Amino acid sequence: MDKKDLQFIQDQIGYNFQNTDLLQQAFVRRSYAKEYGGEDNEILEFVGDKVLDLIVVKLLTEKYGCFISDYDDFDPNEEFDEFSCDKNEAELTELKKKLVQKKTLADRIAILDLADYLIMGNGDIQNNIHQEMSVKEDLFEAIIGAVALDSDWDMEELQEVIQIMLDPDSYLKDDTEDNYVELIQEWTLKRYGMVPWYHFEKASQAVWYIPFDGISSSYNGSTELKHICLLKLGELNTIFRSFGTSKSEARKAVCELAYKELEKRNLLFSIRDEIPNPNRDDAISQLEILARRGYFSIPFYDFTQKYDKNGSPVWQCTCHIKEIAKHFFAESSTKKYAKKHAAYQMLKYTLSS
Repeated sequence: MDKKDLQFIQDQIGYNFQNTDLLQQAFVRRSYAKEYGGEDNEILEFVGDKVLDLIVVKLLTEKYGCFISDYDDFDPNEEFDEFSCDKNEAELTELKKKLVQKKTLADRIAILDLADYLIMGNGDIQNNIHQEMSVKEDLFEAIIGAVALDSDWDMEELQEVIQIMLDPDSYLKDDTEDNYVELIQEWTLKRYGMVPWYHFEKASQAVWYIPFDGISSSYNGSTELKHICLLKLGELNTIFRSFGTSKSEARKAVCELAYKELEKRNLLFSIRDEIPNPNRDDAISQLEILARRGYFSIPFYDFTQKYDKNGSPVWQCTCHIKEIAKHFFAESSTKKYAKKHAAYQMLKYTLSS
């Protein structure tokens, strides 16, 4: 890895290493260490696995729990007495599983665009091991382990890094709230085929009040905002800057700022942008693409067969989507073409509505 690679990784995870050798070690597979010597990332992975469990439990109790006073046995000398939680043990266990499971960690490594930096032996390279879910999971944990050792087990730093890497709000979010981090991620991937560029800095009194050319900034005047997040979005030629009490909160704020600017400039994608060439032959798969991108649920089809006056079979197909009141009907001499025609009518409707 060169300095540029190391800086990109540090920007993505929101942590600057004192010892970048530790960061590089987090990416070294055992296959490489066997071939060329040196240490691999397996011990770092072990450390990161345990740290991740602890921090995720902390995040869940902070999100769903609070301290309450027991007024039946109130002690005026105690600020808090009992701990209450909106979730029971079983519910918290399921949420924790969801956040630390292999698929979640692998997905996050893919979203952060970090798997391509793995340092592997020839066998792993030939077998495209870096695309395997378990390998991405291991990498996620190894990075956390490296941060734990480099920060001397600084719990605040570890929580910051895990919140940025894991983005738990995207898995625990209230569906009534917009997740601007996720929305900006989707926009940049569609627009540029790459992840957003973030950079984190410590806030200081100086940067709060100095104007920057080409920087769109949000700041509420509070001196408790300890972190700055910078976000750059391609041809907008603007660096967005926001502040937060944590790196994660600063990132949420800068993504909201950027998203609202995209909205103001009419640069957001609509459903029409998803399918550049809607056509009858591909209508079934094109509807499924829209469904998998979250516009509606997977379409389903009803079929009936009848016969014309000559006794030839005629297939009738109706296309339904749960969230759409209208349904579309088509018929053809074959089941396949009836389905295509019905899907195409539904596709045209969804793209025009």
